[in-house]
Amino acid sequence: MQTIYLTVIGLFGLAIGSFLNVVIYRVPRKIPFMTSRSICPNCKKQLKWYHNIPLLSYLFLGGKCGFCRQRISIRYPLVELLNMLAYGYFYWQYGMSVAFWTYAAISSALLVIFYIDLDFQIIPDIITLPGIAVGLIVSLLPEGIGILPALIGMVVGGGALYLIAILGDWLFKKESMGGGDIKMAAMLGAFLGWKQVLLIFISSAVFGLVISIVLMAFSAKLRKERVVPFGPFLAMAAMLAITYGNQIIHFYLTHFVYHQ
Repeated sequence: MQTIYLTVIGLFGLAIGSFLNVVIYRVPRKIPFMTSRSICPNCKKQLKWYHNIPLLSYLFLGGKCGFCRQRISIRYPLVELLNMLAYGYFYWQYGMSVAFWTYAAISSALLVIFYIDLDFQIIPDIITLPGIAVGLIVSLLPEGIGILPALIGMVVGGGALYLIAILGDWLFKKESMGGGDIKMAAMLGAFLGWKQVLLIFISSAVFGLVISIVLMAFSAKLRKERVVPFGPFLAMAAMLAITYGNQIIHFYLTHFVYHQ
């Protein structure tokens, strides 16, 4: 029976992942994503229902549009697959609980933010501002972290990045961090609390430093522009905190704080 439930959750994650692809494509282009059916970005033809079966349509069509045969980005099945794996993992860990729905929602939001910020260097308010409100509401539930930890996490998350942005603007004489990153950090703080947010800051800085150095070593364009969006690193760090954050914090406290 558990296998059946896990399969259903995985299929649900695939379906949501397909919707996330629509959001990722349409939101930064200011195209309504709830009122019209999907079209091919190249030939603009409306897709048939069998062109939109998550993961399977990409495989059956050979990664190409069913009409114009233009290649479809591998990102589409990747987003669906990642969302399915996230939903399956959180169900396996928490069952049908508030924690499952909370982490499933966060992981989907982080996928959207990751790819939009990667392409457009923006983090849409339509994701972060409702996310902050939802995080505070979830904290009030019996399984939530509590409204006070959520409020502290929101303030620490958004406030810390705001101060870093002010310092960066002063040092570099230009905008060093966008408002979207600040709102994203506030959203994560509202969901996860201040301890997890501090872990996210540290982890995202490490991810950003290592990955940026590697990318700049192979990209003359990046070396010239020196602009790497921070949102994807925050998203990666947030997923690390959600999946292993408690273990990492416990390890640090027992080996480096209480041990002393």
